[in-house]
Amino acid sequence: MAGDALEGYVRILSDVCPTGRRLTRDELEFLRAQGERAAEEGEGLRVLVRQHLAAAREVGAGLPATGTDRLLVAVEQAIDAFAEGHERAQRLAVRREEAARREFIDDLLYGRSDLGRLAERAVRFGLLLSHAHAVAVAQGGPAVDDTHPATRQVTSALVARFGERSILLATKEGRLICVAPGDQDDVLTFFAKQAYAATEGGRVAIGRAHPGAGGVVHSYEEALNALDLADRLELDDPVLRAADLLVYPVLTRDRQAMADLVRHTLGPLRDARGGAQPLVDTLNAYFDSGCVAAEAARRLNLSVRALTYRLERIRTLTGTDPADPVHRYTLQTAVIGARFLGWPDNEV
Repeated sequence: MAGDALEGYVRILSDVCPTGRRLTRDELEFLRAQGERAAEEGEGLRVLVRQHLAAAREVGAGLPATGTDRLLVAVEQAIDAFAEGHERAQRLAVRREEAARREFIDDLLYGRSDLGRLAERAVRFGLLLSHAHAVAVAQGGPAVDDTHPATRQVTSALVARFGERSILLATKEGRLICVAPGDQDDVLTFFAKQAYAATEGGRVAIGRAHPGAGGVVHSYEEALNALDLADRLELDDPVLRAADLLVYPVLTRDRQAMADLVRHTLGPLRDARGGAQPLVDTLNAYFDSGCVAAEAARRLNLSVRALTYRLERIRTLTGTDPADPVHRYTLQTAVIGARFLGWPDNEV
């Protein structure tokens, strides 16, 4: 701590002790300002308090015995004011750091800043954007923020497991986000496991690794799209990888063509007793079980005989056989389209 600051503190003590008066408003404000300045210069409070106590002992050595109590009272007021200023500066620094971090995360995930400048800022937060990165997004029931217990739990687990690797944890729009180097898939896998547990059964999507600052945005969007697809297609997997879902955007990119396929291939199922939905559910279960009739029947709580009857009914109505490899691709694509478009509840 600067010598002039301690000298000012000593002068205050020396002036107060003869009369035992309380410190004036100006004296307290001086000490608060010194505390703020020390915090801004990076000086720790514990060392500073020790310096103040040592200076107080020197002042006390020249006082009569009756002045000791007055000195202690003055020291208490002085250190309290000094610590208040130090803590105030620390809080302000934390708020500034949080604001800078939030601004960086927004720019990083939305690509709104100059990429060169963004890469420079990223170093401050432990990321080297010249390398490839991948993004994982966890979405649970209740929304999470930086102070949510789930956020603290996942952060603690990652730090304990991987230390100070180049990992960025953040929250955005109620979701928990992890950005990690593209060659460290173990980090994202561990994050997915921890986030799934912390969000009590939430879902995690992992984007592919892409290079550069723009690659983080790309991977983040892939993870969000994977979560959206999982909701629309009613996928049950707790952990989704964008690389495994690439077929779905391809199949659904031409919405009109997909709608035509659904109407042409599955439309006749509306004529079945009970409507199309039970037979569409049957096809879903059949394809999801790898076209194993016994497994599909178990998933639908049907007997194998009842399932076989439904498959035969589908073949009769549509003219396509789910068990025939030639027809299977058309039927399965149409079923994916039906799930994506919400058919038969919604007209397409």
